[in-house]
Amino acid sequence: MRICELLQTVLISCLLFLMVSVNPSWAKSDASVKFSLTREENPRQKKNQLVLPYAFSTDSLGLTIGVGGMIKGYGQDQLMVAGTAMGSFDNAAIGGLGIWNYQLPVIKRLFFSTVGSIGHYPNQRAYINEPRPDGVPDAGSNDSHKNDYLMDSGSDNWVDFKLEYVFPLGSGKTAPIGSYKLKGGILQDTTPIGPWNPLQTGTTIALLKQYNRYQSLELPIGKRDYTVHPVKAGLYYNHTDYPTNPSIGSSQFIAYTKDFGWGEAEKEWNFVEFEASKYFNIGANSFSKQQVIALNFWTGYSPSYNVIVDAEGNRQVTDNPPYNDGAKLGGLYRMRAYPSNRFNDKAVIYGTAEYRWTPEWNPIGEISWLKFLHMDWMQFVPFVEIGRVADEYDLGELFTDLKVDGGLSFRAKMSGAVIRLDMAVSEEGFSSCVMAGHPF
Repeated sequence: MRICELLQTVLISCLLFLMVSVNPSWAKSDASVKFSLTREENPRQKKNQLVLPYAFSTDSLGLTIGVGGMIKGYGQDQLMVAGTAMGSFDNAAIGGLGIWNYQLPVIKRLFFSTVGSIGHYPNQRAYINEPRPDGVPDAGSNDSHKNDYLMDSGSDNWVDFKLEYVFPLGSGKTAPIGSYKLKGGILQDTTPIGPWNPLQTGTTIALLKQYNRYQSLELPIGKRDYTVHPVKAGLYYNHTDYPTNPSIGSSQFIAYTKDFGWGEAEKEWNFVEFEASKYFNIGANSFSKQQVIALNFWTGYSPSYNVIVDAEGNRQVTDNPPYNDGAKLGGLYRMRAYPSNRFNDKAVIYGTAEYRWTPEWNPIGEISWLKFLHMDWMQFVPFVEIGRVADEYDLGELFTDLKVDGGLSFRAKMSGAVIRLDMAVSEEGFSSCVMAGHPF
């Protein structure tokens, strides 16, 4: 198969699944800049709609087929509604629906989003801390074995609710919704973004998010249920030229998450995190539309996380975030060569570097019957990642025995969204994943 045909198959098969059916434990960006787009190739088109069938295969689902659809720009330029339904030959059945960035009519600076999914998965993998003898590494710890996990069929249902308030500061002073003009998917406004100063430049957003997850595993030792109802409060500052595909500037995010043990939730826990990204534009040339060096750093700590040793000498973790929340690594965004939630503990540190090369070459975008995808560019991105979890926030320990991986990502800008296929390798093997949006 020629490379153009291969890339075309990957993109069409994954587009809608990636955009609307992703589990919230994988979600990376909680707050985002609100904006509308104008494409020079079609300046009058403000509305987009898409309905596509798709097919893919994963370890947890097997061979899966489905259909998804999305509409954007109807009623409000920044508003998007999307949904999907899928099933597999391994008895997986999943449905998802979401609404993003609805501007509230009374408070114009306040935006509401909600997204949820119900599903049954034939092969769920969980790196769960079960009581074990003191001195034996916990499942998901930095020294744990890659096969130290539980896996069986079960359900995974979740729903998120999110409010974002755009402060009347910097770029958001006159209006909460920005506007960008693109040509070939590249920002045309070359106005300097100015110095780092939230009072004068960039966009500052306050976040309040409440999310719920109901997960079960039907294990040979009995059914296990895991339920959480956390609340997250955060502050996000974006000081870049174009939030969807930054080429210069930086962003910072700080947040506090608390589960109060409401309802069926079995425990209370909390988590504090900080993330920072930086982007350097190293210029275009006759072969390149754009070249960007992108750097990201993330760290977090769970003050409530506690370890006790019972009378039988078993070590047990209490008041900790679940294995798929808090200080975790592995999956679609951080340490991509490892399975989702491969590492989890009390503290975490992570860093990555990417070289985002956008060539002038865009063969798929020129295929006449695929024009409806509005594919503006392709991008090739070599990357490297380092990270570690630990049972205390000790920099000496966190910077020792770091996990390392690296790989290559293929990305494309279609219908205003960035779609990516990542391939990475580590000491534990090779992994590939597909997702919507840059990892940071």
